Amino acid sequence: MSLIKIENLHKSYGTKVALDGVDLEIPEGKIFGLLGPNGAGKTTLIRIINRIILPSAGEVYFQGHPITVDDVLSIGYLPEERGLYRKMKVGEQAIFFARLKGMDSIQARKELKKWFVRFGIQDWWDKKVEELSKGMAQKVQFITTVVHKPKLLILDEPFSGFDPVNTQLIRDEILRLKDEGATIILSTHNMESVEELCDGIALINKSKVIVQGEVNEIRRRYGNNNIELIYTASEVLTADSSFKLLSDECDGDRHTAVLALEQDADTNAVLSSIMAQGVRINSFKELLPRMNDIFIKLVTE
Repeated sequence: MSLIKIENLHKSYGTKVALDGVDLEIPEGKIFGLLGPNGAGKTTLIRIINRIILPSAGEVYFQGHPITVDDVLSIGYLPEERGLYRKMKVGEQAIFFARLKGMDSIQARKELKKWFVRFGIQDWWDKKVEELSKGMAQKVQFITTVVHKPKLLILDEPFSGFDPVNTQLIRDEILRLKDEGATIILSTHNMESVEELCDGIALINKSKVIVQGEVNEIRRRYGNNNIELIYTASEVLTADSSFKLLSDECDGDRHTAVLALEQDADTNAVLSSIMAQGVRINSFKELLPRMNDIFIKLVTE
C-alpha cells in the first residue's frame, strides 16, 4: 500500500520547469530514496508534499486522498537548510517546534526529554542554541522532526555535519523509526547510505523521474551479469561458451575469479561446467553495480 501517490505533477516558475509530469508511489512503512543531481527538482517535490508550495498541475495523495493542510501535521520534515533560533534556549525551542505539530506543552516536554537523553544532550536543555556545536544543533533539529511520531518523515541530507559515530546513531534511529511503522523519504547524495538503508528509490533528473523501483532490482537491471567465484584448483579456469574469465587472482591453489556470464546463461549449468574442470567451488556471489555508478551513468547519459 502506498502512503504517498503522486500523479502527473508539474511545477513551473515562469519559463523554468521544475517538475515535468512526475508520477511516483512511496510505499507505506518503507525507506524511499529520493535521488538526483542539484537542480533536478527534488526540493520542489518535497516542498509540494509538505504544501509549502502548490503544484502547477497534478495531484499528491496521502493515504488515498488528496493531501490537505491537516495531513501535514502527520509529516516530519528535516530540510537541508537547518534553521534554529540562535538566541532561544534549546529546550524552549524544541517545545515550540513540537507544539507547531500539535503536541501540548506537557506531552512535548515529556517526549523531548526522552529524546535528549537518548542522544546524550540532556545537559544542554537550558543552554542557548548559539552555544551548540554544529553536530549538537543537528541532533536537536532531528529530534524536533521526529518527536510527534509522524507517519511520514522527509529527511533531506540528514547525515550532513555528523562525525562517523553520530552518523551511525542517526542511521540506527532511522531504522528504528521504520520498524515502528514510519514511512521515510531520504533525500541524499550519499549512495552508500542509499544501499544500506533504502528499500526503493526514484532518481529525478532535469525535472523528470528517469528510474524508480526497488534498490536491488535496479542494481540488477544495470548490472553486467558478473559473478565472483572463489574456488580451489591447481590451475586457472578455462572459459567456455557460457562465460568469460575477466580476472583470476590466486594465492597458492586458492583462486578469486570474476566471470562475465552470457546474458541468458543458467547459473547452475555454468557452475556444473566449472566443477567438471576438476575444481572445488568455495563460494560465488552476484556482483551488482554500486548505486553511485548507476547514478553517474543515468545522469550523464
